[in-house]
Amino acid sequence: MVTKYRRRGASSNGRTTKSAQLKFIPLGGLGEIGKNMYALEYGDDIIVIDSGLMFPDQELPGIDFIVPDISYLEANREKVLGILLTHGHEDHTGGLPFVLQRLNVPLYGTRLTLGLVGNKLREDMPAIEPKMNEVKAGDVMEIGSFKVRFIAVSHSIPDGVAVSVETPAGRVIHTGDFKLDSTPIDGRITDYGAFAEEGDKGVLLLLSDSTNAERNGFTPSERLIGGTLERLYRNYRTRRIIISSFASNVHRIQQVADGAARFNRKIAFMGRSMVRNVELARALGYLRVDDKMIVPVEDIGKVSENQLVVMTTGSQGEPFSGLVMMSRGEHRQITLGDRDAVFLLASIIPGNEKLVNNTINRLFSIGCEVVYEADKQTHVSGHASSEELKVMLNLVHPQYFVPIHGEYRHLVRHSQLAQDVGIPARNIFVMTNGDVLTFQKGARPHVRDHIQSGAVLIDGNVAGQLRSCVMKERRELAEDGIIVVSVAMGQNGALLAPIVVESRGFFVQDEDSGVLDEIRIAAERVVKEFSGSRSVDPDAVSRALKTRVREVARRRSASYAVVLPLISVAGGGRGEKNWLEKEFF
Repeated sequence: MVTKYRRRGASSNGRTTKSAQLKFIPLGGLGEIGKNMYALEYGDDIIVIDSGLMFPDQELPGIDFIVPDISYLEANREKVLGILLTHGHEDHTGGLPFVLQRLNVPLYGTRLTLGLVGNKLREDMPAIEPKMNEVKAGDVMEIGSFKVRFIAVSHSIPDGVAVSVETPAGRVIHTGDFKLDSTPIDGRITDYGAFAEEGDKGVLLLLSDSTNAERNGFTPSERLIGGTLERLYRNYRTRRIIISSFASNVHRIQQVADGAARFNRKIAFMGRSMVRNVELARALGYLRVDDKMIVPVEDIGKVSENQLVVMTTGSQGEPFSGLVMMSRGEHRQITLGDRDAVFLLASIIPGNEKLVNNTINRLFSIGCEVVYEADKQTHVSGHASSEELKVMLNLVHPQYFVPIHGEYRHLVRHSQLAQDVGIPARNIFVMTNGDVLTFQKGARPHVRDHIQSGAVLIDGNVAGQLRSCVMKERRELAEDGIIVVSVAMGQNGALLAPIVVESRGFFVQDEDSGVLDEIRIAAERVVKEFSGSRSVDPDAVSRALKTRVREVARRRSASYAVVLPLISVAGGGRGEKNWLEKEFF
């Protein structure tokens, strides 16, 4: 049965024409790991696949996370029919609370995916209640000009799907995140048959996950972790066991719980996202843990150390996560020591290395035994390696190919794999975010147009465009500090009060060296140069102060500290420019 969804007021034939173009537009996810978001446009219809976020690196101080720029979708909001979600990971759904504020469209996803999204929206943006359409692997539905088939794939979270989108111009397959795991924890394997069927029908364009394109061979099965856990439980029988993993990795949580049951241990879940995801997965039937095994956090002290497993967040060194708070000795319920064994069952996300290493060092310093090394098989990827990617290419045998979801080197490596299996180089497009790949009948596809794309930074509850000047200012403040010079003047330039000089983060070798006094004297000389004017120009005073103060600072400390003049001119109205002049950089 095919379910049909049409735009309100649209005719049964839609609003497209035979001459319409098919466009593939990546809004995020190319040249980066995260913020996956892709649009397919045909005529007057647009569907979007995923809406993820990305975590910042050290070059973006103070930023919580990053989401795609959806300016193009906002400008074409009447065309957007919905967002298809391939699975519930943050890099594919984490941007929804911010995207849906500006683009309230229906969501399509599997049961667990929509459950995770619903939890996130209720916590972060309770006022947003989008229409959620639950789908299952195997479902087919018409959304405007598009006929969408959802295909089961195996990944590190249950209920993942690929999407095959039949358009008037040809069929497009988006694999989602996948691997060819023949022995998945939930028994739900990637549906080879469905991909082969779509391939036999003819595939115009394949969009495929490139994360592990550089890895040779096949990605090991998630069941490998079961053997690792078995060894760890046996080796640390007399210790309390603390396990940290991704809160969304339900398969790994299931294996931890199964191991705890075999070794007669109780299990406690800690961390808001961990507790929330476990409750949801159990309620929906994706996670099987006996109620008798679960220990409430407040009752941890009642269970013997060698009979307890604690599963918590913090595998990436997040500052306020459960494991990090324990390592700092700041956790309310758990104090770690030499009777504890800590297992980190997760790979380190690029950019988080320092945070994770600092956490591991603190755990060792308080006496814990810590198991985190990759050679001890503490993590298995959820993404296909090179041979699996070749299998997918051969199953689908597309006419054209675009590698997605990966840093630029991953995209290039994946394009080379496609050439190895016989796809001509001229039919492969290694794209960047914002590029527009256009298909038109009777012509070769081309990438000529480019739409506005990029990143929106989320700082607390504030969203803003990625502006290099803001990040430059933050880095300068972090590296060299700031010197503030506060001057109160009359309209004729005369000083009305002593000049105040303050600094934060400005390093001098000797605090008694009198650098700040010298800066104050230099500032007084600058102001004296402007005294006697009929009407003082605060802009000119500010520029002169910055120049003179920088000269002193660089001569005395070789510092490039930010200089912030605060110029107050008495006698001006509150609405006038010269009432209070604040010039930052």
